[in-house]
Amino acid sequence: MDLSSNTVLVTGGASGIGLALATRFHRAGSTVAVCGRREEKLAEARERLPGLLTRVCDLSQPAERRALAEWVTRDVPGANVLVNNAGVQHYPRIAEGEGNWELTQQEISINFEAPVHLAALLIPHLVKQQRGAIVNITSGLAFAPLARAPIYSATKAALHSFTLSLRHQVSQLPLQVIEIAPPAVDTDLGGPGLHTWGVNVDEFVDAVMPRLAAGELEIGYGFSDETRNASRRELDAVFQRINQRS
Repeated sequence: MDLSSNTVLVTGGASGIGLALATRFHRAGSTVAVCGRREEKLAEARERLPGLLTRVCDLSQPAERRALAEWVTRDVPGANVLVNNAGVQHYPRIAEGEGNWELTQQEISINFEAPVHLAALLIPHLVKQQRGAIVNITSGLAFAPLARAPIYSATKAALHSFTLSLRHQVSQLPLQVIEIAPPAVDTDLGGPGLHTWGVNVDEFVDAVMPRLAAGELEIGYGFSDETRNASRRELDAVFQRINQRS
């Protein structure tokens, strides 16, 4: 992928991995639009990246996804790259009952329904552009789940599977389908301070971007490169290791 001269939409692009990706595309010379749920975070992103286009959007709601797609095709007509990055992570104890089902439903909607829906909404537009691409952000947990984050892990596994199928379905169209699978990264995913032990976000994104530019279709780093390339026996061992205290 040529990192310059694109028009890129990054969902969940006001913080964390999304903002780091938006920043790298912006530095490379691409036009960048981001969406997020909090206007104050979008305003901070606009101050950081002059010319950044922003839109408040709750991707858990189908109507807001449709409105986002309409905004893109109307106000950002050159958009040729969709980065499905937005995600949330909760820690439901499924064996203890329903709990807060609304949070679980939100997690499924944002992490899996939204990327599928946005792909369906925007592919007719993306295939008309030069160098069209969809980039889905999954996780190393798509391959070896973390039991205390069962919904997050399952949605990322589903998004990995969907990415493979979508890539096959559009193989005759002028559209790339790319997967980036992060390891644990030091962001506020799941809540502030929970991933301080993870990889520095700039270290991760600085490692990813050259591989994206080189044309790799599935990109991991550290733990996620270990899991995505592992045998079934190795994955079983990783699962046991990461879930010793779950």
